[in-house]
Amino acid sequence: MNIKQLTLAVSLTCTSMLTFADVAVIVHPSNNNALDADAIAKIYTGKVKSFDDGSKIIAIALDSGNPIADEFNEKALKKSSSQLKAYWSKLVFTGKGTPPKEVANDAEVISLVASNPSTIGFISAGAADGSVKVVQSF
Repeated sequence: MNIKQLTLAVSLTCTSMLTFADVAVIVHPSNNNALDADAIAKIYTGKVKSFDDGSKIIAIALDSGNPIADEFNEKALKKSSSQLKAYWSKLVFTGKGTPPKEVANDAEVISLVASNPSTIGFISAGAADGSVKVVQSF
């Protein structure tokens, strides 16, 4: 293998690792509600509005167009970002739902989730720290 082929192989490997980054769903450390993949999908599509313990859910999402948001939508919700946008547009137009609040980056999601036991968010898996609890990875 020559240097050009090796450089190409390393570049492709790094790119594919970035493209398929793991997404972590996080909650406040005191949140002990059971949250499987199905429950998370229902939360992020507005079908469930409160946790099992009765507390109202405040869902936080990364801005649409963020690669981690795209990854979450594909893996957790089984929808492309454009499909999800169309879905929420219909619900908002008919008065049947409000999409999750969007924020700019992982740090902002972590800050909001760490400060409120009713919040749930998703971030790149490597960004999780001790101020939040990871409940699911995609």
